[in-house]
This record gives sequence, structure tokens and C-alpha cells, in this order.
Amino acid sequence: MKAITLKSFGGPEQMQISEVLDPVIGDNEILVQVHFTALNRADTLQRKGLYPPPEGESEIMGLEMAGVVAQIGNSVQKWKVGDKVCGLLPGGGYAELARIHEDMALPIPRGLGLEEAVAIPEVFLTAFQAIRWLADLQNGETVLIHAGASGVGTAAIQLAKAIGAQSIVTASKSKHSFCLQLGAKEAIDYKNQNFEVEIKRLTEGQGVNVIMDFIGGPYFQKNLNCLALEGRLIMQGWMGGPKISETNLGPILQKRLQITGSTLRSRTQEYKIALSKDLFNFAWPLFENEQLKPIIDSVYTWDMAAQAHQKMEENKNIGKIILKIT
Repeated sequence: MKAITLKSFGGPEQMQISEVLDPVIGDNEILVQVHFTALNRADTLQRKGLYPPPEGESEIMGLEMAGVVAQIGNSVQKWKVGDKVCGLLPGGGYAELARIHEDMALPIPRGLGLEEAVAIPEVFLTAFQAIRWLADLQNGETVLIHAGASGVGTAAIQLAKAIGAQSIVTASKSKHSFCLQLGAKEAIDYKNQNFEVEIKRLTEGQGVNVIMDFIGGPYFQKNLNCLALEGRLIMQGWMGGPKISETNLGPILQKRLQITGSTLRSRTQEYKIALSKDLFNFAWPLFENEQLKPIIDSVYTWDMAAQAHQKMEENKNIGKIILKIT
């Protein structure tokens, strides 16, 4: 098969389309002819040599796919050749063929095509894990979503609304109207406004119940200060760096805060299967009645993967950047 490989670790120009061996599936796996994959921050980090795949998994980039079942393992019961599926991968999505455990594959929601469905798995699973499984966001609570116009951010806005919670997002000013139309109650311009000051103003000094953070060190103290009593901080990245120079830990004890760090890629297969099933039960009816929708910024053919990566690294996208595998 053909796949996007790396000449060496480095910039987007290091990617190339090469011939590689086809994946070999196990008894409980299916082989999918990939029609679409999508970009994630993990891909750009892996390209730079900063985020290796889990041991034993494909070294090809790509954490999700949508396509058609081409082959099934000997013990597979759920799928047949020709079925259309999407799903989360530990790697291997930037390729013509990808293998996935039958219980990790998800059907395409009614009314959506493969191009739209590929924008669901990684961002909605990541957002659902954060606000439902880890933070237990409740009806009537408020969540602060950093990087609100990102793929995960746009998914989190919609999930929070479906739960009955209110969301406040940080995003560049040009992305505010989109986030508000999607369901965010308020938007803060992180470039020109102090989000800590704005959160105190918007919540009348009470703070927010949950924060989803991908920035890390530079936001840590302000996040602590922004949380309400018994607030929950879910840390899922450190785009701004992993280190902090000075921190007042007082709010953690004074407000009985919970701080949880999490990634999804390194979780066990059993965990990801359970999460996928829970998301399916919660979200698929909402996709089918259009209460939830995948947000697609742009679609590139996979020979333009370098341009797609560059756009993501320049933070120009709202929602998902898709690669069409041709």
C-alpha cells in the first residue's frame, strides 16, 4: 500500500508518499480501506520526533480514519466487508489501509458521509473523556475551554451544551463568532484580554466549575485562580510548555480543587473501547438529529499534507483539517 512516511524528523517538508507493507490483521481486527484521515496535534509532534507511537503500533502518523471494511479477522462478528466505519487509531491513519479492533470501529452516523465522519473520532472522544469521564461536568455548571476553536474545542462546546452546561472559550478574536454560534456563552480574546480577569467578571467572582486546558505551564496559575469551589482542571497538553517558574498552590487546598492530567493515545485498548462505546451511546443519536455536528475547516488531498500541517501549526484552522487519501 501507499502511506505518508518521513524522510527524517523535522518540518512538514519531510513527509512523502511511499510504498510500505500492508497491515496484517489479528482475529478480532478489521482492515479498512481508508478514504479520509484527519490531522491532530499529535501528528505534528510525531513528525518532529517528539511523540513516538505506543510500543508495537504503526509508526505511520494518523490517529483516526473513515473508510470501508476490506477484510475481517477470523473472529470478527460485528462487521462485514463493505461496511462503512470510522474510528480512533493508535497510528497508521495516513495510509491506504489501516487495521483496527472490531470494537473500536464505529458506524457512520446516519446522514453523514465518510468525509464528515472522519472529523468525529479523535476530537469527540478526547472532549468526551475530559468533560464526561474525568470532570463529570453537570447540567448547570460552567466550563472554560481553552483553544475553543480547535477540533477538540469545537467538540467540547457542543458536548457541554448537550449536557446542559455553559461554556466560555478562549480563542483569537476572529474565531469568536463561530464559537458563539456553535453554543459557547462567552468568548475571550486570549491575545488581547487577560482571561483570569474576564472569568472573574463573567462569573461575578465565582469562577468556573471545569477547565479544559491544552496550554500547560503559562496558564497553570491563572487556571487555579479561575476555578470555583471544588473545581476540576483537566490538563491535556502543554502547547505553551510543560514548566512553571513560580506557583501559589494555595487555591488547590482552599478551594478543594482536582487536577487531572490525561492523554488518550497511550490508554489501554480496553479503556478506548469502553470510551468509544460510551460516546457512541451518548452522541450518535445527537449526530443523527443534528444536535451535534463534526466541524471541518478544510480538506486537502494527501499529497498536500505538508500544507495541511503548516496550516495547523499556524493555528489558522477552526475545527478539523481533513486529508483525502487518493
